Amino acid sequence: MNKDKFNTPWRLIANAIYSPAKDAKVFGTLDVDVTKADEYVSMQRKSGNKITMTSIITSAVARSLAFDAPEMNCFVRRGRVVPRDYIDVMVSVLIQGGQEMSAVKIESAHTKTVLEIAKELKEKAADARKGTEEASMKNKYILSKIPWPFRKWTYLLIRLLVYGLGIKWKALGLSEHSFGSIMVTNVGTLGLTTALPALMPVAKLPGVISMGKYEQRPAVVKGEIVIRTFLSGGAVFDHRIVDGAQIGQFVRGVVNRVQKPELLDQIESKI
Repeated sequence: MNKDKFNTPWRLIANAIYSPAKDAKVFGTLDVDVTKADEYVSMQRKSGNKITMTSIITSAVARSLAFDAPEMNCFVRRGRVVPRDYIDVMVSVLIQGGQEMSAVKIESAHTKTVLEIAKELKEKAADARKGTEEASMKNKYILSKIPWPFRKWTYLLIRLLVYGLGIKWKALGLSEHSFGSIMVTNVGTLGLTTALPALMPVAKLPGVISMGKYEQRPAVVKGEIVIRTFLSGGAVFDHRIVDGAQIGQFVRGVVNRVQKPELLDQIESKI
């Protein structure tokens, strides 16, 4: 019997038969009723709290990863699944007038209220737009200056040293933890209804969650047609780490919290 709950027989086999971010992808889409969340955002804004739907999703994703599907909070190193001891959420932000995309990291997001997350997102997004974003995100500019074909060789070397062998590269601000535990990206700001995002092998994430546009639609509630607000979401998961049961636990946890946004005002603890 395998007593290592992280390196189950499936995960060990999956790491042998799948290649990172090529074969090992599980895609999914979901429409979520965010009527209460939308009303909550409006109520908070009237009170002077500038929260967004992104901060609600970020909070719900962090808590679901921490409390509903903690087995997902892992990364792969040399064919084995390694658990993380933190819940950091990377959130994409638009910079340079919407012409470029960067990301900011909300550390220990499951231990913060949605209002704290909203404030931190706003401050870090402003820093990113000033050119002071996360060091790990600045490295794309450094790599882009390296002539081809040395660029790819350099990338492969960095991936081997940092993400394969677990060596920290302080000069570049890189470690196997640079990109957090999971990523949230808001493609709705780009005008997209939904998207299935890329699962970057260098990021070593178990999943990337995308938020599309949210809009009002007719829905049937208790036998009556009513107008509700729906958000179209998309996701991609690393199948070497995540299976269908874990995806189900994770998604249900996210949806339940989004539909009860007032609970995100409180700090949640595992019972």
